[in-house]
Amino acid sequence: MLFHFSEDPNIKKFEPRKSSAFPDLPSVVWSIDKNNAPLYFFPRDCPRIGYWPKLDSNTVDVQNFQKSTNAEKVITIESRWLQTIRGTKLYAYHFSSESFTCFDEEVGYYISTETIIPQQVEPVGDLIEHLVEAKVELRITPSLFPLKNSLLSSTLHVSMIRMRNAK
Repeated sequence: MLFHFSEDPNIKKFEPRKSSAFPDLPSVVWSIDKNNAPLYFFPRDCPRIGYWPKLDSNTVDVQNFQKSTNAEKVITIESRWLQTIRGTKLYAYHFSSESFTCFDEEVGYYISTETIIPQQVEPVGDLIEHLVEAKVELRITPSLFPLKNSLLSSTLHVSMIRMRNAK
């Protein structure tokens, strides 16, 4: 089962479209696996940085990560987005994995060049509660840029989403 998250509860089909982040790709429908879905328990435009150890992360980076948390992933947002997160109604669309191919296994991205009809749509509910249930540590900071700059030189897996909206 794969997922797509949206603030719109009425999407009947997902048409492939171009991605500005990956201009060399054909038009695709994006989805995410269950393990990495918490990266999308946020309003669409909310800038955020998720990070966690990879299999080949160096020992120092893993030790530094693990001495500050026992969470599987850390996701950091800017403080100005907290109220928006609390007030956002998000919906999880469930997709069959049949027509999808893996785009990035570490972050759980899957793509399809076909039009996708969701099998089910359901409200996510309290987004912060879902992050807690997923064993994600949510961090809140005034600006994501100091974190971004320090993580870029690490060997941890780093997922930066909607950074164009960061202040």
